[in-house]
Amino acid sequence: MRRLIAILLVVTAPAFAEDKPKPNTLTPKEIADGWILLFDGETTFGWKTEGDTKVERGLLIAGGEKETVLRSNTHFGDLSVRIDFKIGEDTGSMLLMSIGKQQSTLDAKKAKEFSAMITRDGQVEIRVKAGMKARFQTISCVLPEKDSPFPTDTVSLFNGKDLTGWKLYDAARAKAADPKMKETAVKSQYTVTKEGWLNVKNGPGDLQTEGQWADFVVQLECISNGKHLNSGLFFRAIPDLYQQGYEAQIRNEWVGDDRTKPVDFGTGAIYRRQAARKVVSTDGEWFTMTVAAHGKHFATWVNGCQVVDWTDDRKESDNARQGFKKGKGALSIQGHDATTDLSFRNIRIQSLDK
Repeated sequence: MRRLIAILLVVTAPAFAEDKPKPNTLTPKEIADGWILLFDGETTFGWKTEGDTKVERGLLIAGGEKETVLRSNTHFGDLSVRIDFKIGEDTGSMLLMSIGKQQSTLDAKKAKEFSAMITRDGQVEIRVKAGMKARFQTISCVLPEKDSPFPTDTVSLFNGKDLTGWKLYDAARAKAADPKMKETAVKSQYTVTKEGWLNVKNGPGDLQTEGQWADFVVQLECISNGKHLNSGLFFRAIPDLYQQGYEAQIRNEWVGDDRTKPVDFGTGAIYRRQAARKVVSTDGEWFTMTVAAHGKHFATWVNGCQVVDWTDDRKESDNARQGFKKGKGALSIQGHDATTDLSFRNIRIQSLDK
């Protein structure tokens, strides 16, 4: 995974090359590079809309008598955005870039039909002028590469050699941090494989980052080395305490043949808060998971498909298990139980903390 997040909008048109992804999908390479979709081809999930919008035959159609505005619910940091559009019989593309969280604007067709921008707060915004209609198809995004010529605060959290930057849960540290917290007997083994992957076996267990973040976009690749295994990525977790934070669930299981019916909330869910809309990932196959946190808003993607768009409206608390936690916290990888056997790689984060 060379990138963390960029945004892609594609419109169906015969002029597009045959090697382009199918409507509202990403190629395996784009998924591996960290692209995520912002339009699922079926709904306006993940967007706030004002004016006339509808989804028809895989296209997002925007425009009417009044100006139409679409704004992503998710806030990003540095990113690039590609928008392929169709107005009437004309097709075209535009590229937006936001570097150092500065506003970037690029108008299509001299702003006669619509304009798009990345706001200073990191949201993607599209405006279709009154009396005009524009058709969009695929929306996705990726952060600048680590070696990008542009400045970026996207950093790797795992070096593929050892556990530098991470610490194992320790009962003594936990008792010192909170004497009232019940101690947990950990059994997980966290090791670095010969391939340079971070593997967790057995459980329970908790491996935390030394760094802490409140608002961020994090992305990783994961593979479940067994059937319906359970793990998760905790975030805004209380340092040194056992799994006291929000959890982006990892469990590739669904009811019958229906992936829209996840078991135990499903991979990408905010565990116990919002289930995944569908289980995209499959056991025995590497998948990417992206988690974006900004204030009370949280969003997740699996293999580039958005599965959660959730706002935490609970009463504020210092512990995300008990209410909305807005402050910084650690990330942690969960060892769930005796069957746990999962591997992780390409763990990267872009801080959105001011």
